[in-house]
Amino acid sequence: MCPPRYFAVDYAINPWMDPSKPVSVDLAMLQWTELRDTYRKLGHTVEEIEPVEGLPDMVFAANSGTVIDGRVLGARFRAEQRQAEAEYYRRWFVEHGYRDVVMPTKINEGEGDLTWTGSVLLAGTGFRTDPAAHAEAQEVLGVPVVTLQLVDPRYYHLDTALMVLTTATEDRPAEVAYYPKAFSPGSLRVLQRMFPDAVLASDEDAETFGLNGVSDGRNVVLSAQAVGLAEQLAERGYQPHLVDMSELRKAGGGPKCCTLELRD
Repeated sequence: MCPPRYFAVDYAINPWMDPSKPVSVDLAMLQWTELRDTYRKLGHTVEEIEPVEGLPDMVFAANSGTVIDGRVLGARFRAEQRQAEAEYYRRWFVEHGYRDVVMPTKINEGEGDLTWTGSVLLAGTGFRTDPAAHAEAQEVLGVPVVTLQLVDPRYYHLDTALMVLTTATEDRPAEVAYYPKAFSPGSLRVLQRMFPDAVLASDEDAETFGLNGVSDGRNVVLSAQAVGLAEQLAERGYQPHLVDMSELRKAGGGPKCCTLELRD
């Protein structure tokens, strides 16, 4: 995770960003700190990277790479405003003992568009990550990849439209939640085939970034405004933990955007 010490909305690279509207760095820090402390209370270890002045979106650590079995595929950002972030995160991985770090040649915005289910890497495209990056991810990470086409610019990354609730094991398939309207007809059929019992989010819950959550298989940390989705998850036996991320959502981010999962 990366503290939003230099948080700002000085440009617009997604439909949620409006530079004419004020933002509060103090409130962003409070909300981010609550998210970090929630993870710690749930027993998770949180590593932090120092933010860099002039890189306000560095707080969205999920976009910095994808880590599976200790192998790291770094990031290559589409927007010029974010491109410098990739090198700072690459250095962090190297300085923290990761030796198998590969920087992509194709546009690849990390876990924003690459979602690990435990058996298959779901890979989003349509707005940010290049479709050719999916093949590169398969080669570097050595896992099968399924491409999913995003069609609604409000859900510009896969992690705004789909959340893995439980990763697959030998005895149990993965369980996911997603927003059907974010996907092309063909990709929606793929999801229906792969996850026939998925949790389907409403318009209201998707619009509050309810699917931009983080699950450890039991506890699900998600946007405080996604009350309907939280109720659905509770009915499935999950424990929702609601965190207000409304200030960071002004830049198009929620709990998952702020969280890179280190699968060592």
